[in-house]
Amino acid sequence: MTKKQKNVLTRIIAAIILVIICRLLPLEGIWSFIAYMVPYLIVGYDILKKALHGIRNKQVFDENFLMAVATVGAIALGEYVEAVSVMLFYQIGEFFQSYAVGRSRKSITELMDIRPDYANIEGENGLEQVDPDEVETGTVIVVLPGEKIPMDGIVREGESRLDTSALTGESVPRSARPGDEVISGCINLEGVLKIETTKEFGESTASVILDMVENASSRKSRSEQFITRFARYYTPAVCYSALALAILPPLVLYFMGRDPNLSSWIYRALTFLVISCPCALVISIPLSFFGGIGGASNQGILVKGSNYLEALSKVSTIVFDKTGTITRGVFEVNEFLDCDNKEETLYYAAHCEGYSNHPIARSIRNAYGKDIDESLIDNVREVSGQGIIATVDSHEVACGNDKLMRTVGVDFRKAESYGTIVYVAVDGRFAGSIIVSDVLKDNAEKTFRALPTIGVKKTVMLSGDRKAVAEGIGNKLKISEIYGELLPEEKVEKLEEILSEGQTTAFVGDGINDAPALSRADIGISMGALGSDAAIEAADIVLMDDDIYKLVKAVKIARKCIRIVYENIYFAIGVKLACLVLGALGIANMWLAIFADVGVMVIAVINAMRALNVKNL
Repeated sequence: MTKKQKNVLTRIIAAIILVIICRLLPLEGIWSFIAYMVPYLIVGYDILKKALHGIRNKQVFDENFLMAVATVGAIALGEYVEAVSVMLFYQIGEFFQSYAVGRSRKSITELMDIRPDYANIEGENGLEQVDPDEVETGTVIVVLPGEKIPMDGIVREGESRLDTSALTGESVPRSARPGDEVISGCINLEGVLKIETTKEFGESTASVILDMVENASSRKSRSEQFITRFARYYTPAVCYSALALAILPPLVLYFMGRDPNLSSWIYRALTFLVISCPCALVISIPLSFFGGIGGASNQGILVKGSNYLEALSKVSTIVFDKTGTITRGVFEVNEFLDCDNKEETLYYAAHCEGYSNHPIARSIRNAYGKDIDESLIDNVREVSGQGIIATVDSHEVACGNDKLMRTVGVDFRKAESYGTIVYVAVDGRFAGSIIVSDVLKDNAEKTFRALPTIGVKKTVMLSGDRKAVAEGIGNKLKISEIYGELLPEEKVEKLEEILSEGQTTAFVGDGINDAPALSRADIGISMGALGSDAAIEAADIVLMDDDIYKLVKAVKIARKCIRIVYENIYFAIGVKLACLVLGALGIANMWLAIFADVGVMVIAVINAMRALNVKNL
């Protein structure tokens, strides 16, 4: 609890105690007025001050003005208890709202802690702490155990593990060794690291992310814009309506020769004013979005504005890039076909590909997992567009595609697979096929099973890879539409076709080569873009690690947030309208007015706080 919140709570408690004392004492006349003015001013002086400030600045019609007019009017009518009660309950509502904002701001504040205060550089007298803004690109900085990495860079010396939870929401530490890229905001857990900076402090990942989060509130959703416009016209309308309610009926009754009962109509007007205060809407709607964005950031999902959160809640079509989004972008051996002896086939293939730098060759050597004995390799020759032929341990080995098998005259069995097929022949005899393919991310299948259950009607995959590869992966994941062999501009053209169908469409990509599509979609979501400037700039939502399942969580968070927003809108407006009618008819008294104002606000704020609870979605 902040110092300001403690101060408000103290004033509330003091006012309650004084009102109870005043009720117990036999006070009348001027003494009753003086006695009740003490708790009234204790609990409401800041509201009166804000109302006067608004009048001076010609911004009259706000909740402070409504509270001031209503309570001063009640005092003029001798309703001291009700005047104090209105201020008291309004401050209780404000306290709840302040506490709720504090709760939702906490997750944002935790994220703000990723910005380091200093950087260590080696000087003549040992390590010196300097302002990170003063460190130039290419400088070697030293990060001690327990310190935050101040700037993006490459590890030059030392090994350690890094806590990336503030950025990614991932609790498992990541290792850091010489040659590894590291980003600002991570916490060094163990050893001393010497890092050569690759970006200035203001351009590093932590600074870019924080700027993005800090500016999120400037991008208002349609719901927030509606509430802003609603309050702009609603407040003066109810003020003039209250004035009319206080003046017109007594005038009509007077000219009709009947008792105008002026004080009764003024009381109705004041009750009408208290009821009409739009606090519940004005406070709870932005708070719901703030809670949703804060809760999402705590899970490693950064949303650039509440408008994107609202758009994500309506998404029905999601378009995916393949490499780096659905798959890891790393080739691995994942299958052997028609091999009598897998170990022997892999042994000959790994040695045959021993001198190649091709990704397929590297994946075969990685699968072999042992050192390649180069002394066993001889007579290596590459057949363009087909593969490699070499002598391995006095055996002639051929590794390549089906064309190579025909070239060397080997009778082979054609394999059917969506991956890259490497046929292996030893001494003119077919030894089997090795299937090398891009590997699905850990939660890819789980994600695509979950998407239809949360209202996503269509999934589409756009890939630059071969059609057979794209279709193999797409069919395995049961993706609705699959397109392969697309150039970047063709991806955007295909996306335009999908957007023309009129459904709210999100594009999920790796944020670099997919930047045009990310910008064009209704919602651009950058996947696995930790440290990528292109991703952060082009995307509307950034998933801060490679867990594709966080896409499902992001949609769930958005839908929960919007559901809460509309619950508050319908509840607040519904109760207000009902109580306004009752107030105008004289059925509702000031106590019901207090519930219609403060009670509704407290209920709406408590409901809005639910937007923070996203961990178990």
